[in-house]
Amino acid sequence: METYTNARLGSAPIVATEKVKYCLYARKSTESDEKQALSIESQVKEMLAIAEREGLDIIDIRRESHSAKESGQRPVFRELLEDIRRDRFNGILTWAPDRLSRNAGDLGSVVDLMDEKKLVEIRTYGQQFKNSPNEKFLLMILCSQAKLENDNKSINVKRGLRAKVEMGLWPSVAPTGYLNEKRIDRKGYVMVDPDRAPIIKKMFEKVAYEKWSGRKLYNWLKFELNYKTATSNKNLSLSNVYTILQNTFYYGVFEYPKNSGNWYTGKHEPIITKELFDQVQEQTKSQVLVTRKSKEFAFTKIMICGRCGSGISADEKFKRMKNGNVHRYVYYMCAKSKDKNCKGCYLEEKKLIQEFKKLIDSVGINEQSIREKITREITRIKKFQSSVLKTKQEIEIGEVDIKNFAKFILKDGEIQEKRELLDCLEGKIILEDKELRIQKKN
Repeated sequence: METYTNARLGSAPIVATEKVKYCLYARKSTESDEKQALSIESQVKEMLAIAEREGLDIIDIRRESHSAKESGQRPVFRELLEDIRRDRFNGILTWAPDRLSRNAGDLGSVVDLMDEKKLVEIRTYGQQFKNSPNEKFLLMILCSQAKLENDNKSINVKRGLRAKVEMGLWPSVAPTGYLNEKRIDRKGYVMVDPDRAPIIKKMFEKVAYEKWSGRKLYNWLKFELNYKTATSNKNLSLSNVYTILQNTFYYGVFEYPKNSGNWYTGKHEPIITKELFDQVQEQTKSQVLVTRKSKEFAFTKIMICGRCGSGISADEKFKRMKNGNVHRYVYYMCAKSKDKNCKGCYLEEKKLIQEFKKLIDSVGINEQSIREKITREITRIKKFQSSVLKTKQEIEIGEVDIKNFAKFILKDGEIQEKRELLDCLEGKIILEDKELRIQKKN
């Protein structure tokens, strides 16, 4: 800091005004009571206009969207304080004091920098705060007032929610099967969804009276009814199905908050009876709920996509026919692990088996491995004939056509048998444009 002496008057040294280098800090609050506050870019525009009008030296502009309620949770603000400690700038230009802090921790860091004379000045839209006791005190009051408003808002929200549930009103998004009332004078009320509520009731009835499992309900909702929720317009997941079956809201009571032990009787119209709900709980308790394992498909892990080199995955679909029968279809497609935009095609399993049969006719096959498998199979058959059927019919390996045996395994063999068979093909199996080909191994 430079000083000079007024020699003509013989006075004491006078401290020259220190040049302030400002960082413009703009933060968009995420609190609900500030939804109408200026956006970040509007703040920057207004503060730059002030800087130009008053000749302020702006060194940097920092933007941040994190809430100021929690101490130390704003990375941009932390960097700003570190730059002040490193003397990169010594002033802050911001829209209002509460943009800097709504908690005691961050406020203390700012005041400490002012005490250390690292932070010379804080400017807001209508105020200035310098390193003087009165101005620091005012800054602390304004920031503390913002914290008080936050704390009171949280208390008021909780009080309002508690009053609402005590009146039997649901305080959140209505569960599947209900719709939130949109009228302002009916806030908190829910009404029965005429399209979805009957299906919710059928879900409970099918479990209670027909002993359906959650998985069967899931397939029924997705593949037969194409049931979608009102809020997200998506199919219910299996976990959603079980959540619905365990939700007491459907017979008229609810717990709030969850696991609090506080129960309320709702003003909404129940979809089911308490007796039906209890029957469903007994039925689901008798079902062993285990984590779903990955579905095994016969021809995964043995092919790659000819377009991008990703593995080939599979999925199953169910379709109910007019006569009531349900058909299962398995489709194979590119897993897109190497290229999310790969246009690898879908191929149904029956057509894929036909492709494998054509492949076996046209390419080399490790006959030794196949013969070993045939030997094991014939030995098994002979044991069965002699021990169970009490008959004996000699079958020679030479009589068995290798390629016809391979085609039989493709169609009727077990998953492991099919994979062992395809390992005998002399090359890497490529699926591209609904056709199979072999890429010779180096």
